[in-house]
Amino acid sequence: MPRPRIEGLLASFPKLTSAGQQHTTIEIEHVRYVYQPLDELYIVLITNRQSNILQDIDTLHLFARVVSDVCRSTDEREILKNSFELLSAFDEIVSLGYRENVNLAQVKSIIEMESHEEKIQEILARQEAKEELKRRAKQLEVQKKEMLKRGGNSSFGSNFSQSLNRLASYSEPQVQSTFDDGVRTSYSSSPSSSVSSKAKGMQLGRKQKVSDLFEAVKSETGFEEIVEKTNVRSSTTAVSKVPMESVHISISEKISLEANRDGGLENLEIKGDVKLTISDSNLTRIKIAVDAVDDGNIQLQTHPNVDKKLFTTDNIIALKSPGKGFPVNQPLGVLRWRFISKDATNIPLSINCWPSPAGDGTIDVNIEYELENENQEFKDVLISIPLPSNGNPKVGQVDGQYEVNRQTRTFEWQLPIIDASNKQGTLEFNISGDDANLFFPVNVSFVSERLICDIDVKEITNLDNGTSVTFSKEKILTTEDYSVV
Repeated sequence: MPRPRIEGLLASFPKLTSAGQQHTTIEIEHVRYVYQPLDELYIVLITNRQSNILQDIDTLHLFARVVSDVCRSTDEREILKNSFELLSAFDEIVSLGYRENVNLAQVKSIIEMESHEEKIQEILARQEAKEELKRRAKQLEVQKKEMLKRGGNSSFGSNFSQSLNRLASYSEPQVQSTFDDGVRTSYSSSPSSSVSSKAKGMQLGRKQKVSDLFEAVKSETGFEEIVEKTNVRSSTTAVSKVPMESVHISISEKISLEANRDGGLENLEIKGDVKLTISDSNLTRIKIAVDAVDDGNIQLQTHPNVDKKLFTTDNIIALKSPGKGFPVNQPLGVLRWRFISKDATNIPLSINCWPSPAGDGTIDVNIEYELENENQEFKDVLISIPLPSNGNPKVGQVDGQYEVNRQTRTFEWQLPIIDASNKQGTLEFNISGDDANLFFPVNVSFVSERLICDIDVKEITNLDNGTSVTFSKEKILTTEDYSVV
């Protein structure tokens, strides 16, 4: 669609609206306008007449929630101030005219995502500036030595100072004053004193002064600090909680769930895998006994090099070629599985959010959780509820702890653990507003050492001598996307 066509459609929209209308859709010959008032502004979605009106309204509401989340208020000045962030968020919702399957939490996560490549590029740029600074400093040092050998002149100080200004432009503005002032002070003496004492003259440009400058550049640019923080972050994520033996088993599951606010299940998907890591070359020829019940609902798949027939009959993971062994010091995924369901009885942790208008311009929000399987145990549970753009929640009752995130405008309900001892809990708060849809989607995150599909490794045997192999094992369940919409 050409740009003049879009501008013409937008220019026609104010002429088609009139005061007192109850509906928020307008249809003309080829186009449908779906719009929503935002104080003194309108947010307008333009589609063709063949589009799904329910999906259009849902998309429009998502746009409105993004605007309320990004902007403190919905006046024109605030919209223009955050126009770049809004366009970036809109681009994640609609791509080439089609709605992407994303919710508000996913859009926020994408927009706030930090780029590791960008940080690396910034560090490289600082290093290049540092090398250029060092090269120019050496050139000026050589020029200064040559001028001092010739006896110096009165114009050298000013010319050298101008060169220093050009040199300092390769660094931060704060570094410029440090470098420039320090050298100017050294050259404030008379030319005769500089000539009479060559030791002091050479001392002005000795390498120690240049190294001091580079130390100042490091402190101003924060180069070392960035590298240190990056190393700390990577090291903490790489450390395992379980002491690793020569044979280590890592079993992990990720759950993605989308439930509706009426208690039904839209989609449930669980992905899991078993990874094997061997650090001893003498323990590569092994077989792994797996505890896995194939009831037809879980799709199991082994590595291509694993004997599939042996696993199907005896739940044993071993290589097809008896003479070969598993790789050393290389994590290898030997088994993975997938579970998909739309049966609401498979929901492990149900969340019921019930916003109700109080009749005085506020909304009473009641939220409760319930652990559906008493054998399960969830830790570090975080339930995030979106909040309206204005107003502060007044908490009446809460099990656990809570925190209001002012930046993301979410109410974060925190529970250290949910198990059979506290399988149910409630939260109640009141906040100004009149739209119950603003409190969705509710997002949930947690971790657990008990898997949902309950797949485990029972025993590992050495094929060379038939003895049992000592191994370490860690199991972890995490949420990938758990929401109530």
